[in-house]
Amino acid sequence: MKKRATSEETLEQKILKAQEKVVRTAAAHEKAVDELQILLDKRDAKRKVEVWEAIINSSRSYEEILGMIRGEMSDAD
Repeated sequence: MKKRATSEETLEQKILKAQEKVVRTAAAHEKAVDELQILLDKRDAKRKVEVWEAIINSSRSYEEILGMIRGEMSDAD
């Protein structure tokens, strides 16, 4: 006949399982955060290229574009 675990042993087993789950989910969280950061970095790099291409292909000067971005002049100028 199998000996029945005491409530203290059962509680300890549950604690160990919960701790293992925390470790697993923390690792999964870190991996997801790393993947997100890589994707955000790629998006930011793409946006920088798009902005520079727009500046290069613009009929406005670099200084005029900076002025618009900074709000120093309007589009009507």
